[in-house]
Amino acid sequence: MNADAQRYLLLSVVALPLGAFVFLGVLAWWGRRRTERTVSAVVVSAFGLAAASALVLACAAAGGAPVVTASAGTWFEVGGYGFHLVFAGDGLSLPFAALAALLCSLIGAFSHRYLHREPGHLRFYLLLALFGAGAQLVVLAGALECAFAGWELAGLASALLIAFFHERRRPVEHGLRAFLTYRACDVGLLAAVVWLHHTTGASTVVVAPDGGPVVFRPPADPRDAALIGLALLWASMGKAAQVPLGGWLPRAMEGPTPSSAVFYGALSVSLGPYLLLRTESIWAGPSAVGAAIIAVGALTAVHATVVGRAQTDIKSALAYASMTQIGVIMVEVGLGLRHLAVVHLIAHAVLRSAQILRSPSLIHDHHRLEQAIGRPLPRTGRHLERLVPRTAQLWLYRYALERGYFDAWLTDHVVGGLVRLVRRVDALDDRWARWLGTAGAPAAPVPVLGTEPTGHPEGAETASGTVTAAGGGEWRP
Repeated sequence: MNADAQRYLLLSVVALPLGAFVFLGVLAWWGRRRTERTVSAVVVSAFGLAAASALVLACAAAGGAPVVTASAGTWFEVGGYGFHLVFAGDGLSLPFAALAALLCSLIGAFSHRYLHREPGHLRFYLLLALFGAGAQLVVLAGALECAFAGWELAGLASALLIAFFHERRRPVEHGLRAFLTYRACDVGLLAAVVWLHHTTGASTVVVAPDGGPVVFRPPADPRDAALIGLALLWASMGKAAQVPLGGWLPRAMEGPTPSSAVFYGALSVSLGPYLLLRTESIWAGPSAVGAAIIAVGALTAVHATVVGRAQTDIKSALAYASMTQIGVIMVEVGLGLRHLAVVHLIAHAVLRSAQILRSPSLIHDHHRLEQAIGRPLPRTGRHLERLVPRTAQLWLYRYALERGYFDAWLTDHVVGGLVRLVRRVDALDDRWARWLGTAGAPAAPVPVLGTEPTGHPEGAETASGTVTAAGGGEWRP
């Protein structure tokens, strides 16, 4: 396969889902609605072709083909800085791209029957195509700006799908919570892009000298590399639902089950560790960044393990199970176990998607299994009861029921403090506006008894029969 064919295949992995979104969106904009079968066929075919392209490139890369890079032009360029639409396919990005396209294609086919006659059927497939395009942008990005654009598209589609059943209040509130968490953490990725441009002059990848995965050029000063690494970790914490920001993940299960399977069980939460893997060349030098990643991942794994054991509904339990595994993967990334983290991410995405898709029929499966063995299923977790003292078990149970008190702490001390600060700033702004409005205005005339007034005195009748009111207005009898 020649280089041009490889470049076209690489571009098609991103362009096909984006084209499906634009095609269906334009038709809906002009009121030309299509049948459910046509809508699902367009999206499933786009993801299927994208998966085939990614698989062909992945097989070529496994056979020793060089790294594939493709440019779709430059969005804008100012001075020495530019926003380049560059994509790179290597041993890290191509397996993820194939997995993402394949899962989106399968979920699209599954949702055709799951969402049959659902009023938001077209909206679901539009958001699925938009999310898939955003995820492919993040995975195949050869410049950090491209990754940021895909990061935002995936986050927006994810939040809108949490609020998919918008006729109820809870899904909308939970979608808004996820959206605000994403926005707060996306500041980290934006800061990393700006600081990388400031220190190195560019944020595009270069091919490693040994022919391995493409890498970003790190800053010369280790302190700059540490700052960029911590900013990237902050961005990953929001998307990967790490402690203390992971409270949105169990709430995200309010969305349709197929979107929960592909977003919060497989792809969306995996984008955080993937971003750290892709940018490892930037932050691998300073040991503080690796230690911070390990600490965040270990705390998340322990917290989600404890809290997940007290959940009473299957989707929340699976959400905390996903959080646990992503925390372990973050530890592997921080320790430099790159290949183990990649295999763990792919295996977890496939397994968790299947579990969430099967969650509505879990009780039926449970009963069938008990009937097959002739007795109730054995209770799990007895090894923890033997290891943990009785007093600590009671404390851990309260901790699990309150989900680690993180939500209350964020509401009272972070969100509440921010709201109070905004209100104080708003009050100061009102005072400043009133002072500016009255500083240059003439003082109001004050009537003095015993002096001859000029013009019409207040309260006096004029020739037209009106009476001047005390506040400056007019009153007509």
